[in-house]
Amino acid sequence: MKISETDILLIPGYGKPLPGHWILRWSDKMATARIVKQAELHAPEKNEWLETLVKEVEAAERPVVLVAHSLGCILVAHGTHALKDKVKGAYLVAPSDWDRDGLVKEFDGGDFKPVPREPLPFPAHVVASRNDPYCDHERAQELATAWGATFQDAGEAGHINLESGHGPWPEGMMSFAHFMKRLG
Repeated sequence: MKISETDILLIPGYGKPLPGHWILRWSDKMATARIVKQAELHAPEKNEWLETLVKEVEAAERPVVLVAHSLGCILVAHGTHALKDKVKGAYLVAPSDWDRDGLVKEFDGGDFKPVPREPLPFPAHVVASRNDPYCDHERAQELATAWGATFQDAGEAGHINLESGHGPWPEGMMSFAHFMKRLG
């Protein structure tokens, strides 16, 4: 599947992505990509976030591919029933483990817990780091298996965000291109 033939919906996680974050750069680089803008990034509510995502998917004019980071990955897993018809695939980067107590001091995970473990109804690929402070590597592998997703070990890459040195993240763009080829 060609990027130009799809609507790429970029789904950030908890908190506003800082300027230079790879998800913002991808939005600028891919003509058919746009960021799903949630109303409240520091006090997210699952149903509100899901409603926004569903509206974005429904507004798409082409097949949809989701690209999610952190809590955005968990949102995709929560929304499988509402997303299955138009979504052709999901590229999930650094899922965060909201079942872990104290993951973020200011937010306890709210209604995003428990993290869903049902298979996704579309092809998915999980990219996870060995030293992500928000999700143990083994847990990320378990989630990928439960979701029926392929798994990519990103090595020692932290949370694959700006703080861990992943502004442009060219390896991610190459990995995403391979995922897109897999979609046909």
